[in-house]
Amino acid sequence: MLLLQKSIAEFFGTFIMVFAGCGAILVNQISGGAIGHPGIAAAFGLVVMTMIYAIGHLSGAHLNPAVTLAFAATRHFPPGQILPYIAAQFLGAAAASLLHRLTLGPVLAALHPGAVPNYGLTLPVDGNFATALVWEFLLTFLLMFVIMGVATDTRAIGKAAGIAVGAAVCLDALFGGPVCGASMNPARSFGPALVSGTWDHFAAYVVGPVSGALAGGGLYKFLGKEPPYSEV
Repeated sequence: MLLLQKSIAEFFGTFIMVFAGCGAILVNQISGGAIGHPGIAAAFGLVVMTMIYAIGHLSGAHLNPAVTLAFAATRHFPPGQILPYIAAQFLGAAAASLLHRLTLGPVLAALHPGAVPNYGLTLPVDGNFATALVWEFLLTFLLMFVIMGVATDTRAIGKAAGIAVGAAVCLDALFGGPVCGASMNPARSFGPALVSGTWDHFAAYVVGPVSGALAGGGLYKFLGKEPPYSEV
């Protein structure tokens, strides 16, 4: 029962993240750029921060398959809960994107006849698979390093976790968004790809974030390990 509750919390948190974050992208299209790129980056950072404080004590607020796998690899998450968490995250993202299609799809179609809405689709700016792979690796590496620092280390200020992680998401999105979409999250990329039927370079948005999260988590685990004696 507890695992079901945690999975539902992950579904809800990921749904809200995609609904608000990708929703900001869609509203920006509809409004002719009223939100702007900085506003979209802020929306993603704020919704992640909000969900961490809302459900962090219920499920850990992973909201991201790459984060779940990295936590498991660094022994901060039970392996038996990996699949339910990841399934909930993908389903939450898909549900949010489907709601976007049902509610905003007709609006976009009326405003831009003949255009195919991407619903927040993540694609490399140059159409190069390697660009998306490398940038998603580095962006997620930074994000996971921050997450490990504030969420797993008792020496950090735990109450600031939401602010720190939300800020990291916003920062990554600010400078990485124009290059690759700054997904950092296979589920976040899955929803828009599913409803738009566009899977170009999707593998990069799975392999890049997962490998980046594993590397970032592994590095922090190594650096954060306290020596068995006091160095002077």
